[in-house]
Amino acid sequence: MRIARRALAALALAAPASLIARGPARAQGEYPNRSVRLVVGYPPGGSTDLVARLLAERLAKRWGQPVVVENRAGASGALGADQVAKAAPDGHTLLLGASAEMAILQATMRNLPVDVAKELTGITWLTLQPFLVLAHAGLPVESLADVVAYARTRPGALNYGSFGNGTSTHLVGEMLRLGAGIDLTHVPYRGSGPLMVDLIAGQVQLSFDTIPSSLPHLREKRLKALALCHDQRLPSVAGVPTVAEAGFPYLTGATWAVLAGPARLPEPIQAKLAADARAVMAEGLGTLLHDRGLEPMAASREDTTAFLAAERQKWAAIAARAEVRIE
Repeated sequence: MRIARRALAALALAAPASLIARGPARAQGEYPNRSVRLVVGYPPGGSTDLVARLLAERLAKRWGQPVVVENRAGASGALGADQVAKAAPDGHTLLLGASAEMAILQATMRNLPVDVAKELTGITWLTLQPFLVLAHAGLPVESLADVVAYARTRPGALNYGSFGNGTSTHLVGEMLRLGAGIDLTHVPYRGSGPLMVDLIAGQVQLSFDTIPSSLPHLREKRLKALALCHDQRLPSVAGVPTVAEAGFPYLTGATWAVLAGPARLPEPIQAKLAADARAVMAEGLGTLLHDRGLEPMAASREDTTAFLAAERQKWAAIAARAEVRIE
């Protein structure tokens, strides 16, 4: 199911949002026969946005139609998911969904505008994106153990930022707080981009984010990476220990990207989308994403459905244990 890992030159984060393909025009009635909107429920700059832009560029070339990335931030990704769920089920409005809106919010947030399990369909699981445990560069710590020691001697002094209330990064922070028995204050943001700005500035001292979002700031020493929430070290951050190596094996944290559409999306369109997404992954997108610190999956629709069900069950159990329930 996973793409072979090979080295490729990384693309810049600021890939254009509207990508006009130069391929041949498609026949009237053949899908897609006009531009496709790919909705992201977060601001530009995060790893979900990155995956969307790289995928859009390649699908546009394959289809001979524009694929426009539209950032619809709010409610921890739920606003973007709701927009796609209510769109015409013709394949011209799709979602690049992440763990929050696709798996977690049903268990953590009341009065959601969308029931993703009923109103959206997962087409293909594209990437897994393990979190780094990050600290502000000026915080006098070099390890997760240092963070715990610091917090115990200074109760209430540390804030951790998340992608939003009820998201995976919120729950990972609560796992650390409860597991280590320390006092941490949660500060929610509207996605990775705004969070990263405040983490670098020291408005929050700790956070959890993906390698693509973090790596430029780590290289410039604007942030510290204390641990990787994964079962093995990764080449792009080879010097960062896993959470188990750091002494915190109970921490689990990752987001992921799934291509999704409205629940009533016709079977032939679902099949074409899955096949084309997997094709562009095999043609080079998978290795490019891996080079940026994301694990390419290119899962079948059956595996994607099973994965989403398992993720919803897992995060619901974590949310219940941490008593996270957002009004």
